[in-house]
Amino acid sequence: MSPSTPDAPTQKRRLTDRFLDVVERVGNALPDPTTLFALSALAVIVLSGIAAQFDLSVAHPTTGEVIEPVSLLSVDGIHRILTGLVTNFTSFAPLGTVLVAMIGIGVAEVSGLIGAVMRLLVLNSPRALLTPVVVFCGVLSNAASEVGYVLLVPLAALIFKAAGRHPVLGLAAAFAGVSGGYSANFVLGTIDPLLAGLSQEAARIIDPSYVVSPAANYYFMFVSTFLITGLGWWVTEKLVSPRLAAVDNHAVSDEESDEAKEAIKPLAAEEKRGLLYALIAFLVFTGLLLWGLLPGDGFLRDPETGGVLHSPFLKGIVAIIFFYGVGLGTAYGVGAGTVRSDRDVIAGMSQQMSTLGGYMVLVFFAAQFVAFFNWTNLGLIFAVEGAQVLKSAGLHQVPLLLSFILLSAMINLVMGSASAKWALMAPVFIPMFMLLSYPPELIQIAYRVGDSVTNVISPMMSYFALIIAFVQRYVSKAGIGTLVSLMLPYSITFLIGWSIMFVIWLMMGWPVGPGAPVTLAMPAGG
Repeated sequence: MSPSTPDAPTQKRRLTDRFLDVVERVGNALPDPTTLFALSALAVIVLSGIAAQFDLSVAHPTTGEVIEPVSLLSVDGIHRILTGLVTNFTSFAPLGTVLVAMIGIGVAEVSGLIGAVMRLLVLNSPRALLTPVVVFCGVLSNAASEVGYVLLVPLAALIFKAAGRHPVLGLAAAFAGVSGGYSANFVLGTIDPLLAGLSQEAARIIDPSYVVSPAANYYFMFVSTFLITGLGWWVTEKLVSPRLAAVDNHAVSDEESDEAKEAIKPLAAEEKRGLLYALIAFLVFTGLLLWGLLPGDGFLRDPETGGVLHSPFLKGIVAIIFFYGVGLGTAYGVGAGTVRSDRDVIAGMSQQMSTLGGYMVLVFFAAQFVAFFNWTNLGLIFAVEGAQVLKSAGLHQVPLLLSFILLSAMINLVMGSASAKWALMAPVFIPMFMLLSYPPELIQIAYRVGDSVTNVISPMMSYFALIIAFVQRYVSKAGIGTLVSLMLPYSITFLIGWSIMFVIWLMMGWPVGPGAPVTLAMPAGG
């Protein structure tokens, strides 16, 4: 039921609720992602034993060598599982990169820097630009994971209320930017090295030396920031706003009134001082980067070629995220008084790491699944056979990749975790598309587009229940149907707009990120 249309036709509401009930039941029927990986790893072991009994060999696409399935249901297979269990986990590409990035961003978050920047941008925006600024801040905030959901979404609702507009309108605009624009940003976040690591593991099924940079999608993400901000602004004002009643029609409790006053309260003197210190630190760090990159013999360039594409700068992008997070977060904390000693910095790092317990367990089982998939040669066999099927279908690259975007969007409705989905999908689809000359970086961004656009309507998205709780503060009877009907225009518009941008990108032959190839030169035969 829409917040502004309590008298909407009952039949229409029931059909919507029925559909959403099906989505919710299917999603709830799935096991926990960690359990899903454990079961998938066991399934690979069983399938390898079955496949080894049949003639399922294929020719390697680059060497012509005959590839046969390797059974893990054997003495040698059991030995390999036992001796490789630990190294599968510790050598899993996404593990270290995510942990390092999260440590740095944790300092910036716990010190209050990220929250202060969000408030500064929103509170100092002209009323006419309030909507695009909220969407834009939402996009930027997704680099720091839950900050956008926990801080910006409720803050935007209160600020819109204080500005005389419907608070749910501000909530929707912020949620659209944070979640719907999850694959757009000016900066790299924790999800970038995580997905790149999974893509790299999958790509090495075909090419053991292939490297996927955490910045592999940066060009596309950068431009997407403007696209999502513009589309989110248009949907908010032209489609969502007319459906919401005026704020005067909603009673405002004393608690909400006090919270609204607190939300629009200007930054305190110590917060401004903290931002000044952070700005100085930002200029120092950026100056050092430019010093290492701009000169032809800069110390951050490739020492052999003098180029940037394969330079220590791009290879060390995760370390740079770490240093920016720690440096700017500490500088802000010193100025704002939230960091008084080294213990506060370490506490910020520790607090962020303490939230990763579930992630670590998931990664352990995901690493086993990926390793088993590679050991058994099932990934390569499925990729070769799947590529042949796609070739015989005769689909042009545009409908083929758009179909993959739609598939990712649909899977996202019943499985919320972006990394968990990609850990399952990448070992199958990346090798398959590589054999059709599509680089992993391109397939990764296609996945990210599809995964992002349905975040705002997916009951399986981890923060969906929290957003419903925020909506219920202003619409007491709000439920899943309320939020989905509110956010559906964003989802559809983002899907259409982003897909058009993706097609244009393909047609122009632009790389999606630094060093990302446009096509792969794969052998025609095998």
